[in-house]
Amino acid sequence: MQRAEAPRGGRGERERRRVRLGLLSDVLWRTVGFFHEEGFTQLLPVMLGRSTDPLGPDPGSSVIRTAEIDYLGDRFYLMNSMILHKQFAVREVGPIWILSPNVRLERPERGASGKHLFEFTQADFEVPRARAADIRALVERYFTELGHTLHGHPAFAALGIEPPTFSPPWRTYTTHELEARYGADWEIAASRDHDQPFWALCHRREFYDREDPAEPGHYLNYDLVYPEGYGEALSGAEREWEIDRIRNRIRRDGIAPAAFGAYLERAEGLIPSAGAGFGIERLARFLVRAPHVGDVQLFRRVPGERADL
Repeated sequence: MQRAEAPRGGRGERERRRVRLGLLSDVLWRTVGFFHEEGFTQLLPVMLGRSTDPLGPDPGSSVIRTAEIDYLGDRFYLMNSMILHKQFAVREVGPIWILSPNVRLERPERGASGKHLFEFTQADFEVPRARAADIRALVERYFTELGHTLHGHPAFAALGIEPPTFSPPWRTYTTHELEARYGADWEIAASRDHDQPFWALCHRREFYDREDPAEPGHYLNYDLVYPEGYGEALSGAEREWEIDRIRNRIRRDGIAPAAFGAYLERAEGLIPSAGAGFGIERLARFLVRAPHVGDVQLFRRVPGERADL
């Protein structure tokens, strides 16, 4: 498949991009401040690992492959996400967060979704011994404070749009309820049907998301979904931390254990934790109502488009 050229844009589009990037810079500034005020330790990101997020069996994943390199006889993977490293970090440090670059080599047709990139940055965080409700409350505090900080920001006037108003606590649904109402591919239809973000609980996906010990087949995880058709904002969960449960999940999901040898070697002694990650570019896209998440990147990284640098 021939890749499309990244759109260059005229003077008007360049000015809109400059305004969007200015707002994104202020979002980053406020995000750093929020997590430090909440008592988190900021870690530097890991870009290469001997194990990384398998991104499966999540049915929403469309990653073609995980990029890897050989270095001095070791195989390293580019980070799909730092979730496995976060589990070890909370054991050593306590509540942690990272501005984490992620590389996910998506199918080219994903570029048309408006919300997919093959390189992006997550605000990724984890809290020892936290429960799902603790993380959802933390996220709602973050968005409330962000909305207050950005109220009156000149970018909104320059773009001719109203700033968003966040009014938690937000509605909570299970994926079973959403599928019954909107169908199996519920995300965008449900998003368009809301004017505030909402929570979607109980997704069957990666082995590190904790399965409810009291209700097998149900999962202690959660996604936040933006309203107005902008789709998924954040993904998180309580974590599997008992080594036998982790091994059983890997085996049940048909994941090659060899790719997680380094992780399993150290997984004995993990502690209960919960956390999440949200894409900085998706957040900026929602705030400025950009048509595509690539519109808030100076150097676009959109599946199916040829990067210009």
